[in-house]
Amino acid sequence: MERICLFPGTFDPVTRGHVDIIERAVPMFDKLIVGVGVNSSKKPMFSIEQRAGWIRDIFKDDPRVEVMSYEGLTVDFCRKVDAHYILRGIRYISDFEYEKAIADMNRMLAPDIATFFLTCAPQYSTISSTLVRDVIRNNGNAGMFLPEQVKYQ
Repeated sequence: MERICLFPGTFDPVTRGHVDIIERAVPMFDKLIVGVGVNSSKKPMFSIEQRAGWIRDIFKDDPRVEVMSYEGLTVDFCRKVDAHYILRGIRYISDFEYEKAIADMNRMLAPDIATFFLTCAPQYSTISSTLVRDVIRNNGNAGMFLPEQVKYQ
């Protein structure tokens, strides 16, 4: 059985922290699908096509990384793409508490799908898409937080 993992998120925008998590997770799986999700409770700054395009561009040379967009329950999308693993990045203990609650709910909905947590590298622990969007909205230079492929102006 192929080991397929889904790394879901809004990636609005994709940050160096996201890239760090993906790069370190790829060797653990046969395929890593970056699932750019539509979150009904969030109003994204960038279109889903733009976000998915950035990630495709960043990982264009790694055939193990695929990018897909999805809507609805993450576990339903996992079933659709035959992923038995969900990857979540953790920056702080507060992230863990939030992510564990989601992982527990997913496990009740789909006991055959396991969630893995990977902590980001220390230099990326303060980077969040929310803070990066704030910098961009206020005409600051967010380049140090973003992969070079992410063009936002």
